[in-house]
Amino acid sequence: MRHVVWDWNGTLFDDLEIVVASVNVSLRSVGAPPIDAPKYRQVYQRPLHRFYETLLGRPVLPDEMAAIDRDFHDAYHALLDQARLTVDARRAIDLVARRGQTQSVLSMWWHDRLVPAVRYFGLEEHMLAVDGHRGPPGDSKERHLGRHVAQLVRLFPERVEREALTVIGDVTDDGDAAAAAGVACVLYDGGSQPREALEAAGWPGAATLVEAVELASAG
Repeated sequence: MRHVVWDWNGTLFDDLEIVVASVNVSLRSVGAPPIDAPKYRQVYQRPLHRFYETLLGRPVLPDEMAAIDRDFHDAYHALLDQARLTVDARRAIDLVARRGQTQSVLSMWWHDRLVPAVRYFGLEEHMLAVDGHRGPPGDSKERHLGRHVAQLVRLFPERVEREALTVIGDVTDDGDAAAAAGVACVLYDGGSQPREALEAAGWPGAATLVEAVELASAG
């Protein structure tokens, strides 16, 4: 049975505008000029210190990265009510459910913020698990996804098979994490990175979440 692991920020949750605004708050705190959404999408990468090092043109030490991350999240959470689900997120989730497939959410957003957000939008009932980030700020998704997949296979052995699992995300870090976990991946090009960056990394690209589900089902 196919299982879809959804990314949240930039995938199910359309937060690009408030992310860029929050990045600009964090840049202002270190005396750097603001960026726009195209620049953000062009430069974005994980681990996050590399993203900020590219913008600042210099190394970012761990203590400074922690302060940048706090500034970003303070601004992001203040703007949170301005963002909504991606336009076809519900249709894509319903499509997975109608096909009798299973799904979960795995995000690098803080766990104690993610769970109530997924619940607020009425999506929790569709998910076998909702798993947010609990590690250091700006970490890569690789270890996080590995734990998530192992937990799903252990807790739901009759419903989740590693060989039939697909990650749907919006950045190449999702693809790298999927490759490390030995699972498939489809990347949505409406989030934090443009299609050319996704496809240059070798991952199938989708213009909508419904298309991403179709590609995942065909895999």
